Amino acid sequence: MIPEISSNKGLTVKDLLKSRSNVLDLKLVVGASYLSREITASVINRPGLAIAGHLEQFKSKRIQIIGQGEHAFCLKSEERDILRNLDKMFSGDDVPCVIFTGGLKPPKVFRESAKKAKISILLTSMPTASFIRELTIFLDDRLAAITHIHGVLVNVYGLGVLIQGDSGVGKSECALELLKRGHILIADDVVEVKRRIGYMLIGHSPRNISHYMEVRGLGIIDIELLFGIGATMDQSIVEMQVFLESVTNLKNYDRTGLASDTINILDVNIPSLRVPVTPGRNLAILIEVAALNQRLKNQGHSTANKFNEDLIKKMKGK
Repeated sequence: MIPEISSNKGLTVKDLLKSRSNVLDLKLVVGASYLSREITASVINRPGLAIAGHLEQFKSKRIQIIGQGEHAFCLKSEERDILRNLDKMFSGDDVPCVIFTGGLKPPKVFRESAKKAKISILLTSMPTASFIRELTIFLDDRLAAITHIHGVLVNVYGLGVLIQGDSGVGKSECALELLKRGHILIADDVVEVKRRIGYMLIGHSPRNISHYMEVRGLGIIDIELLFGIGATMDQSIVEMQVFLESVTNLKNYDRTGLASDTINILDVNIPSLRVPVTPGRNLAILIEVAALNQRLKNQGHSTANKFNEDLIKKMKGK
């Protein structure tokens, strides 16, 4: 069962300045008293049309970026027209801040309108394209949708495999066997999953339990000390789920591989595989093969479908 989606912790303009002022070369120009405004969108806005008076599609909840094009337009246009349009742009209370790129100095009309609307104006010497790229990466990380999942995340042959199952079914023991076989642990017991740009799921371990594992009968063990620093990773893309089930009857499971199930995490569907747990089954080897088979599927090759197609062709031929 997947927990409810939760948002990452809030971000304000003050947080942006504090954590990225050196990296993004940000400086405050206007509005030291208005830094508590919240940033809720991970994408930015270039308000060129809005400055010209076309406000129908103005994205007010985004950080507003002013580059050379917008700056040149403001300098060539009538100040009263620009001021009127800016006042309309800033009439709401949801514009986080305005950032001028390339070391451009904010025109007087921008300062006046921002002060009236209680909006901060920031300045960076970075070129617009480079600044937008770096800022978007930062905002995507800080504002990404996040959830916590009970399970174990292991990187198997370069594929992030989320191992889940009922309590006591042997998830940690299976992960230990995978570690002995040279694979890499990302998180045990609790996996923190973020949805990044491109609907990519990134899983990592909460800081307080990073590189630790709890095994019944052994207690808490330190994976880095036992297996070496190469046995753990900070994070991995979550590309597949394996659900371990304790069963006594194997008749209800797919034996051809034609059926393909998925699980939805943060509105992203990833392949899901139900693996029955019975005495004598080597789960680590099964997960290794499942990971390799999924990599083939990602490359467009499905063994089960190909076998089925070949069989149908032979039957038609006869």
